[in-house]
Amino acid sequence: MDLETKAVTPEMKSAFDDFLCAFETFKQANDERLAELETRSADVITEEKVDRINRALDEQKRQLDELTLAAARPQLSGERKSVPRGEREAKAAFERYVRQGDSSGLIEAKAMSTSTASAGGYTVPLEIEQTIDRVLAKVSPIRAIATVRQIGSNVYRKPITTAGAATGWVAETDARPQTNTPTLTAIDFATMELYAMPAATQGLLDDSQVDLETWLAEEVQTVFAEQEGAAFISGNGTTQPKGFLTETAIADGSWAWGKLGYVASGADGAFASTTPSDALISLVYAPKQAYRANGSWLMNRKSESAIRKLKDGQNNYIWQPGTSAGQPATLLGYPVVEAEDMPDIASGSFAIAFGDFKRGYLIVDRVGVRVLRDPYSAKPYVLFYTTKRVGGGVQNYEAIKLMKFAVS
Repeated sequence: MDLETKAVTPEMKSAFDDFLCAFETFKQANDERLAELETRSADVITEEKVDRINRALDEQKRQLDELTLAAARPQLSGERKSVPRGEREAKAAFERYVRQGDSSGLIEAKAMSTSTASAGGYTVPLEIEQTIDRVLAKVSPIRAIATVRQIGSNVYRKPITTAGAATGWVAETDARPQTNTPTLTAIDFATMELYAMPAATQGLLDDSQVDLETWLAEEVQTVFAEQEGAAFISGNGTTQPKGFLTETAIADGSWAWGKLGYVASGADGAFASTTPSDALISLVYAPKQAYRANGSWLMNRKSESAIRKLKDGQNNYIWQPGTSAGQPATLLGYPVVEAEDMPDIASGSFAIAFGDFKRGYLIVDRVGVRVLRDPYSAKPYVLFYTTKRVGGGVQNYEAIKLMKFAVS
């Protein structure tokens, strides 16, 4: 995740400096462990020391990530200098609805809206919706690296070329025989309902000093991001977006369209005992060069912790921290994106993915976030049933490759 220099706070810089110092300590301890392994006299104390420092690195990185997200979160307070009259009236009507349940100012807008569900509810003002979407892009790891499309219907149909038109070279006077036509197919991306239900007391709603836009956005953004993050990885495709790990995976040497190719780690539930980094290098070169140019790694923190110990054939650590606060760590020169919903390294698991997720995975958002005010179900609290329609799935099966932790 990139941040502008002005967004780097003193706390972030201090945390990043501490992280770099801890990483140097970790490398020294791990070098000692590797030297002992080479002499077949590995000390248990050394192993425990490396693991302890590695866990501390994970914790420091988690804290640094939290500071980075906090700095990246857009500010909601304050009004714009010039707000169109119609937008001011819509925001005022929505605020009356949230605070008092007065929907009179929204009835006309609802009647003209095709994005309002028959179950009821009112579309939030555009500014709140855009704020939620911006925060989701920062918090949801897949959304931050995938392609995102906004649509006005429940299904987005995308035509895909699975075989291009044939071409050839000819001389000036040679005949031009007819070539094969492109092979086209279509992939449908249906939107599913994502919801959150924050609660508030009537006293909070009556307090005119409370910024309800900020409150609502902050209440739903984390829930939305958590549900999205899991669905984009392992969603079932029926009540959730289809996660890329639910696609059929086959050995990359036998890859075919409609399936994701994988590279084996070389050992069951682990990296190979000799030259373990070779499998990661093979995974980098599994996608075509066009996809490697914008490639990134996707894994959870435990997998990243295991990879942090590995070196290449020149005795260099293949995992490196970011060059400055707010910059992602890199693995073999490509950025590492952490997604805690990725599986752990285990027998037969697909714990690591690599590729161009912007070309490989598509997220579709139906325009409009809706809120239904419910003051009855949980008295004395007022519930706000907030929904958003989201879909997703693989759009290019060449662009994403997986690592299977198995012998083959």
